[in-house]
Amino acid sequence: MFLPWASLAAAQGNIPDRDAISSALRDTLDSALDRSLTPQRIWASRQWLTAMEPRLARFVPDVSRRHRLLESVYREAQLAGLAPEIVLAVIQVESAFTVDAVSSAGARGLMQIMPFWVRELGRPDDDLFDPPLNLRYGCTILAHYLAIEGGDLTRALARYHGSRDQTGYPERVMRAWTRHWWIQR
Repeated sequence: MFLPWASLAAAQGNIPDRDAISSALRDTLDSALDRSLTPQRIWASRQWLTAMEPRLARFVPDVSRRHRLLESVYREAQLAGLAPEIVLAVIQVESAFTVDAVSSAGARGLMQIMPFWVRELGRPDDDLFDPPLNLRYGCTILAHYLAIEGGDLTRALARYHGSRDQTGYPERVMRAWTRHWWIQR
């Protein structure tokens, strides 16, 4: 069964059909899971956590929750091949770090995942309010759109938001990134 917007877009040649989307998302996830943890990656993650912890404090005051969230963001971003700072910017714009956020369109959780993704991926029991799972979905979806857009982050963010060919949402994410999460390397 196609979702109405997906079948219309597919008929117009804008997006692949549902099976192609699910297959591509699974390929993105499978390739991410093949990456191994090296001592360098462990060291880099600790450095990143140290830099991000005070920045996140204004959004997530509880130290334990903040630490768990940062670890999950870093892990899921790395698995998907994304910069974890961009993921934090998306979360800030999407939900302001509210785990149980629900948008007027029905998007859920930290990264505001639309429930149709649960059906698209054939995982009807997944709880989009579970932070690690929500991050897994969001990072995988964003990485998928980044691949479709040939690495163009602005276009990938617009697709993620469902506002393809519009720049308002990507601009908000990029502002959040440069103001709060950017790390000079």
